[in-house]
Amino acid sequence: MGVEKGMREKARIMDQQGIGRALTRIAHEIIERNKGTDNLVIIGIRRRGVPLASRLAERIKEIEGSSVPVGVLDITLYRDDLSTLSQQPVVHQTEVKFSVQDKKVVLVDDVLYTGRTIRAALDAIIDLGRPSVIQLAALVDRGHRELPIRADYVGKNVPTSRKEVIAVQLEEIDGEDGVLILENG
Repeated sequence: MGVEKGMREKARIMDQQGIGRALTRIAHEIIERNKGTDNLVIIGIRRRGVPLASRLAERIKEIEGSSVPVGVLDITLYRDDLSTLSQQPVVHQTEVKFSVQDKKVVLVDDVLYTGRTIRAALDAIIDLGRPSVIQLAALVDRGHRELPIRADYVGKNVPTSRKEVIAVQLEEIDGEDGVLILENG
């Protein structure tokens, strides 16, 4: 998410190096918890979860020497707020070119907030098959959950007010890496 109109930067909480360190730590935690990479797949939630999933897979390969399949999940039609969106949603393609049946799925998103995006992603994954386990990796957990969902792997916990916005910027989409707290300004 780039800097939104009417919002000003309150704080930069992660830079490129901070994001890199967080992803390296998460990669190690994933390998440790899953005792390696057997039956492991990574699925990024479109939009910024996708490059984060690819980066995690790269780090896991550097550490373990084995490749982990990476998929792309579009949850647009699984959202519970479709009727409240002002315009027709743009549906992108889900690109999971492997079976999730009996796999250890690591779902990746940039920001964990209310939990509604993750709930939609869980529905989408279950429609693809029945994994043995689904784990969640989030670059930033900002709190304010509305559903009983928690991340297994977190890059940074950032207590925020509901008036603040967390903006994750990634090189692949935004031209630079960073995590900002924005507020009305």
